[in-house]
Amino acid sequence: MTTTSLSPSIGAPAVNRPNTVAVGTIVWLGSEVMFFAGLFAIYFTLRSTSPEMWESETALLNVPFSATNTIVLVLSSFTCQFGVFAAERLQHRRKSWKITEWGMVEWFFVTYVMGAVFVIGQIYEYALLVSEGVRLDSNSYGSAFYMTTGFHGLHVIGGLLAFLLVIGRAYAVNNFGHKEATSAIVVSYYWHFVDVVWIGLFFIIYVLQ
Repeated sequence: MTTTSLSPSIGAPAVNRPNTVAVGTIVWLGSEVMFFAGLFAIYFTLRSTSPEMWESETALLNVPFSATNTIVLVLSSFTCQFGVFAAERLQHRRKSWKITEWGMVEWFFVTYVMGAVFVIGQIYEYALLVSEGVRLDSNSYGSAFYMTTGFHGLHVIGGLLAFLLVIGRAYAVNNFGHKEATSAIVVSYYWHFVDVVWIGLFFIIYVLQ
C-alpha cells in the first residue's frame, strides 16, 4: 500500500520539483562545455598545421610550476566541497577554531584564496612567456595558448566573484536557510566544472604539448 503526502493548504498531493536554480545552472554549464570544446578544437587544429612551431614553443613552458598551480586549483575543489557539506547542514559559520567544525564561510574563504593563488600564478606564467617572446599576436601557438588558458582564467575569476557573493550573503541574512545553501551548492557546481576543464587543458597543453 502506497501513501501520498498531501499539501496542508489545499489537500492536493505534494510534488517534489527540482530546484530551478540548480537545473538552470546545469543547463548553462552544458553550454559552457560546448564553448570550451570549441577552444580545444581550435588548439588542436592550429597544432596540426604547425607541428614544428609547437615543438619549439612548448619547450618554453614551465611544466613543474604549472603542475604546482594545477594542484592548488584541484585541492580547492575539495575545500569547496567541504563548504557545501557545511551549507547542507545549514552551518554557515564555524563553531570553533577546530577545522572539523568550520562552516561554509571558512571553507569558501579558503577556496577563494586558493583560486586567487591560481590566477596570480597564471599571470606570473604569462609574464615569463611574454618575456620569452610568446605573445598573443606572435604566432598561432601564442594565439591558441592565450585563448584557451585566458578564457579559463576569466571563468576562474568569475568563480571567485561568486564565492564573495555567497559569503557576503551568508553574513547579510539573519537566518541561513535552504535558499542560501542552494546558492552555495550551485556555485560549487561551477567551481568543479572550472577545475575539470583546467585538468583537461593542463593535460593537453603541458603534458601532451
